[in-house]
Amino acid sequence: MAGSEPGGPAPRRVLLKLSGEALAGGGGVGIDPAELSRLAGEIAAVARLGAQVGVVVGGGNLLRGAGLEAAGLAAAGVDRVTGDHMGMLATVMNALAMRAALRRHGVEGRVLSALQVEHLTEPASPDRALRHLAKGRVVFFAAGTGNPFFTTDSAAALRAIEISAGLLLKATKVDGVYSDDPVRNPQARRYERLGFDEALERRLGVMDLTAMELCRQHGMPVRVFDVTVPGNLERVMRGEPLGTLVE
Repeated sequence: MAGSEPGGPAPRRVLLKLSGEALAGGGGVGIDPAELSRLAGEIAAVARLGAQVGVVVGGGNLLRGAGLEAAGLAAAGVDRVTGDHMGMLATVMNALAMRAALRRHGVEGRVLSALQVEHLTEPASPDRALRHLAKGRVVFFAAGTGNPFFTTDSAAALRAIEISAGLLLKATKVDGVYSDDPVRNPQARRYERLGFDEALERRLGVMDLTAMELCRQHGMPVRVFDVTVPGNLERVMRGEPLGTLVE
């Protein structure tokens, strides 16, 4: 499959998974305008290379469904299902912000939502996504899978499979997958290449288990890389073997 060989040709179509926290910059919450513009600029640069780009963005910078206790919302009666739906709406907000920022960089985008949000988004469907991608538009998939209890990792795996992406790019704040937490264990080693079976067996935290199993079953390779380094996304798309390839 294209993109599976380190340093080999880059895939023509990719699915980029961005965490909501990536939009928050150093603040951890909210949307940092400078970081929003930088990420949109990097996506625009990749689109100009001729790649078809789908993006799944999380909502953790605005609200985490699983963090209701910490936010004090559970005590007010907001249950997990409601919290997850609120988190899905947070991903819609992030996707709308990214589409607007992308337009400032001269590239058009569309927001496809798994939840019905009339006048702001289009319904998520593989055929609709593929039509937009064929026209050179970046497609932002919002609202996860549309179901509570499923993470945006699982949504990214699902959307990557639906659009027949050549590679799922997991954008993180670290430069790949390690055998242990490199902060706590300086002896932890970074994998350049890793099999799905080993990653699942050792629970290395590449993505959540549902997402990993989906990718394994459908042969969807995942490259984990550090998106906080400017230019890394374009380097990956040009075929540089950054981070860790899981396949």
